[in-house]
Amino acid sequence: MNIYVKIAYTFLGLMIVLNWGMLMRVTFRKIGARMAGRHGVPFRQPWIDLIKNIAVRTTLTHGVMFYLGPVFRFSGAVGLFLFMPILFGKEAWMNFSFEGDLVLILYFQLFGMLGMALGAGEGGQPHSAIGISRGLAQHAAVELPMTMGIIALAIQYQTLSISEIVAAQQGGFLHWSFFTNPVASAAIMLSALGAFGYSPFNLVKAPNEIPIGPPTEYHGTYLGVLMTSGNILGVMETILFMNLVFGGATNWFELIIKSFLIYFYAVFVGMVFPRFRIEQSVAWFFKIPLLLGFIAILMYSF
Repeated sequence: MNIYVKIAYTFLGLMIVLNWGMLMRVTFRKIGARMAGRHGVPFRQPWIDLIKNIAVRTTLTHGVMFYLGPVFRFSGAVGLFLFMPILFGKEAWMNFSFEGDLVLILYFQLFGMLGMALGAGEGGQPHSAIGISRGLAQHAAVELPMTMGIIALAIQYQTLSISEIVAAQQGGFLHWSFFTNPVASAAIMLSALGAFGYSPFNLVKAPNEIPIGPPTEYHGTYLGVLMTSGNILGVMETILFMNLVFGGATNWFELIIKSFLIYFYAVFVGMVFPRFRIEQSVAWFFKIPLLLGFIAILMYSF
């Protein structure tokens, strides 16, 4: 495929993912509001907020790294998109995936978190260290069992290519990793609860507990960049789990249905369970998810 056509499809796909992410998030905000007996925000609110924030300018001055934090976060989100195959069997929507792209995807998941930690360290909020310590501690606890589950799938399918892992799951839902390797799938999907950042694992922002963190510290265009990154990341993480565990997608309709259900899984858990403390969260990931990841690796190592 011509490189210019490839870039055009990539840009179009990024716009689709961004808008689907905003629609999906506002849908679950509406669901949560209705469960609490409220009407909730209008469906157009994410687009209004994004345009409003991008149009706002600021005269406040912090260190350079403070302003690079949202850039790193956005780079991590776009990097996930660029190297993630979106639709299996469709060359135009395979993006720039390659052999071994699974390793790069795991690095991009970490990239945004580290950038935000460095940015928060140069902010004007004296309690930023609380968010940094919470975020990095939980991220490490989430990544370990998730990576072990992913390694177990790589051993099972003998590849580090996401496209080849998806290809091995074609032929019906019984070929999905969810059924062929339920132990590794459980480790990945339990870890996914922490990756999405909803309750009981929303420790970094801790809404209604400490009014600090990125939504308060960042404003204007920087907050708009963070909002954009969050919407892209939300969709790309669902696509990653869809590709690894639920057979990927061969068309946009299938992708929308599967990504919606995976995202709903995280939001549903968040609406049912109260927030953990940081020591409870880390201990939880180091128990059942870590044990399942370890067992999954042993199952396919001999």
